[in-house]
Amino acid sequence: MGSLFALVLIVVAVIVVAKLVRMVPQGYEWTVERFGRYTRTLTPGLHFLVPFIYSIGRKMNMMEQVLDVPSQDVITKDNAVVRVDGVVFYQVLDAAKAAYEVANLEQAALALVMTNIRTVLGSMDLDESLSQRDAINAKLLTVVDEATHPWGVKVNRIEIKDIAPPRDLIDSMARQMKAEREKRANILEAEGFRQAAILKAEGEKQSVILAAEGEKEAAFRAAEARERSAEAEAKATTMVSESIANGNVNALNYFVANKYVEALKEMAHSPNQKMLLLPMEATGILGSLAGIAELAKDSLNQQQASNTTRRTPPSIS
Repeated sequence: MGSLFALVLIVVAVIVVAKLVRMVPQGYEWTVERFGRYTRTLTPGLHFLVPFIYSIGRKMNMMEQVLDVPSQDVITKDNAVVRVDGVVFYQVLDAAKAAYEVANLEQAALALVMTNIRTVLGSMDLDESLSQRDAINAKLLTVVDEATHPWGVKVNRIEIKDIAPPRDLIDSMARQMKAEREKRANILEAEGFRQAAILKAEGEKQSVILAAEGEKEAAFRAAEARERSAEAEAKATTMVSESIANGNVNALNYFVANKYVEALKEMAHSPNQKMLLLPMEATGILGSLAGIAELAKDSLNQQQASNTTRRTPPSIS
């Protein structure tokens, strides 16, 4: 009987010691209740409680936690149905509020996130929801963090993992993308043809301009040559006329013989001439040639006399 009593005392002592000494692990906080009412929070470390008066209420995880958001169907602003899922990163900052302000923290946070996903995506078109993932995450984070603040919870990040349109809509988007790429390719090809045509036209224009400049220069040179030839002809005619006026008939013979020889040269070079008829007055041609020689001799004698006159010094009286 005594041994049984001792055993009971030992069991009671163990229970009392277990309720007296409490050790909170790192990353957790425990709430303390006295007769069912919250009194204080135990931080990580060793603590002592009065048994049967104080008890542990809730054991709260103070580390950052991850909450998976299951996929759900969402209707966008343009009536497109998409399946959306995500993930939430949150951390409990106040163990007492997280324990006593909300009955089920994870369930409440999950319901809040799913509701706001439908709200945010429902206000956007399909193209916006697919291209503005960062804007959706930012809106969700702002709304959910503000809503969970009274629960002593800090929402650090909300990420949309996937936005999946229906299969028929994906096929339609693929066809639209292909048509858009073909359109851009056709535009670029047409632009290339247009640029090539412009460059070709510019080249032809420059070629015509250069050809016209060449013809203009050639015509100018030809006109200048004709002008010089005419000046020489006029000068020769003037000299012949002066010689005739001075009584020198050989100058006239030179002029006639020169024209005669030029006419014979043109007749000889004509492609249509098969036969060349020479005049019977060969003595006339010879006489003209003799006149040419006599005229050249007279001109040379006059030039020498003129030079001698200029070189003779004046006489001293």
